Amino acid sequence: MRFSLSLPREALSIPVVRRVVGDALRGLGVTEDCVDDVLVAASEACTNVVQHVRTAGEYQVTGHVDDGACVLKIMDRGRGPRPAPEDRGVLGESGRGLRIMRALVDDLDIDSSPDRGTVVRLRKRLSWRDEALVRRLDNDLVHSAG
Repeated sequence: MRFSLSLPREALSIPVVRRVVGDALRGLGVTEDCVDDVLVAASEACTNVVQHVRTAGEYQVTGHVDDGACVLKIMDRGRGPRPAPEDRGVLGESGRGLRIMRALVDDLDIDSSPDRGTVVRLRKRLSWRDEALVRRLDNDLVHSAG
């Protein structure tokens, strides 16, 4: 499964991302806890774009499920996260979204440059419900091969 969205840099775009990603993962049979982790991390990444990117235009969200993992890329024309001048502690506002994303996904990569923009890559190993379509397809393949 692959998808690609091009969205206006507006707060109303974030629920659209949550709906598309959530419905796709649930339709494949991903557990609700796993879906929730992916959605919160994606929402944080998209919120950073909406709140902090100062360039005009849209941003893109692409995703795919492959080899038991979901990979999302959130791409914009912004300069990416800037280091906080000082550690503001647990209650500090700046950087909290990055800590949340790191806690919820297996891999978080941020690639940023002034001329290309920023790509946030989230990768989460998926857990499946017992009745998941993916599990049924795997079982059918094992039975037909044996």
